[in-house]
Amino acid sequence: MNPINTVLADAHELFMDGFERIIEDIDYPQLKIVGRASSARSLKDLLYEVPADLLFMELNFYDEDGLSLIPFIKAEFRDLRICILTGYTDHKFVKEAFQSGADGFYSKYNDLGELTECVNEIIIGNTFLATGLEITPSKNGVSKSRSQPFEDRFLLRKKLTKREQEVLELITKALNNKEIASQLYISDQTVGVHRKNIMRKLGVRNTVNLIKFAIDHQLV
Repeated sequence: MNPINTVLADAHELFMDGFERIIEDIDYPQLKIVGRASSARSLKDLLYEVPADLLFMELNFYDEDGLSLIPFIKAEFRDLRICILTGYTDHKFVKEAFQSGADGFYSKYNDLGELTECVNEIIIGNTFLATGLEITPSKNGVSKSRSQPFEDRFLLRKKLTKREQEVLELITKALNNKEIASQLYISDQTVGVHRKNIMRKLGVRNTVNLIKFAIDHQLV
């Protein structure tokens, strides 16, 4: 069997170091690490430079949402198989990843026992979902996926719609509702509704705290 040229993409260099060493330690000759990227931009550049068969990719990069990267990568590199390797295991992320074109979803909380099956299934064109993960919530409405111990930038941004993110960015520039409405070609009443929804979702009570929260958490 020819080696599977593999790229790792994760914002944390330490994780990629560990994953690569584990692959070496368990003597997994099928996988040949041909490149690593710690940002969305560097990942795009890398994929144009090195021939790759398989991509293990995190969802959270500082410069772009990993979920939005999937359709781009699939369009540019049609033969590349994508396995999401992340700690974000809520069923909403799993579902969106597959809808965007991912071939597999593996949790950082899972052990390596399923790695061989995961790679084999993905490479031949099948999809793979690691044990314990789900695409839809369980019948009682509660997902079995591991909950996040805190909400980071990625989770906070995913709370907001695309329009709410646009409004939030303009709010942080100290624009009032009428000015925002003019830029987005919507009514100022609609801007007011978006502003209230953003504050409710992020748990802040006034515009000053909203701007501070957005800047502190790098939401804009």
